[in-house]
Amino acid sequence: MTDQQQPAPLDAEQVAAYLRQHPEFFVDHEELIPELRIPHLPGEAVSLVERQVKLLRERNIEMRHRLSQLMDVARDNDRLFDKTRRLVLDLLDAASLEEVVGSVEDSLRHAFQVPHVSLILFNETPLEVGRWVSNAEAHQAIGGLLGGNKTVCGVLRAPELEFLFGEEAPQVGSAAMVALSHQGLHGVLAIGSPDPQHYKSSLGTLFLGYIAEVLARVLPRFAAPLRSVR
Repeated sequence: MTDQQQPAPLDAEQVAAYLRQHPEFFVDHEELIPELRIPHLPGEAVSLVERQVKLLRERNIEMRHRLSQLMDVARDNDRLFDKTRRLVLDLLDAASLEEVVGSVEDSLRHAFQVPHVSLILFNETPLEVGRWVSNAEAHQAIGGLLGGNKTVCGVLRAPELEFLFGEEAPQVGSAAMVALSHQGLHGVLAIGSPDPQHYKSSLGTLFLGYIAEVLARVLPRFAAPLRSVR
């Protein structure tokens, strides 16, 4: 009876040669991967997989940041819409010019927390409440801001601020102004901030313009028809 010979153990070169010839070996034997001991070399060099994971993590953080910003904008718009809705309902329920003027000024100052508010009506005869000026006076003071019936935002000139905000003008760093126009120009609605950068030319004025459109349609119920400023 002869002794059975044991196969000679494989050396490192034989193992390496086999793996070169069978690069798919670990695809078919994934259970061996956790048992491998692969050193991570010190220094700045990283593997492709590590680089991909790092990029994916950074992109994930960036996307989460963008999503958070969009959610903040959506919440702000929801709050603005709710405040605007309540103001519009108050204007529709108003029974006098005094209630119209009071609703606008109180809502903008307290609900919208606007530091400086100005509502000026154009009329040739005195009105019972609110601030009014003649067409000629309005044209002389802010005629350059009335063209095109567009909302004007930014840093206004000192005479324009004085006309719009009176004694509060020195405290206004930037402003947004929109004409009240319905079947002719009726007046202007302006809001101001101490911050010169707050009301920029690119600032969205959707809600301010919407309030002005509703206000311009409510005012003729309580004031005589007003002619356009040209």
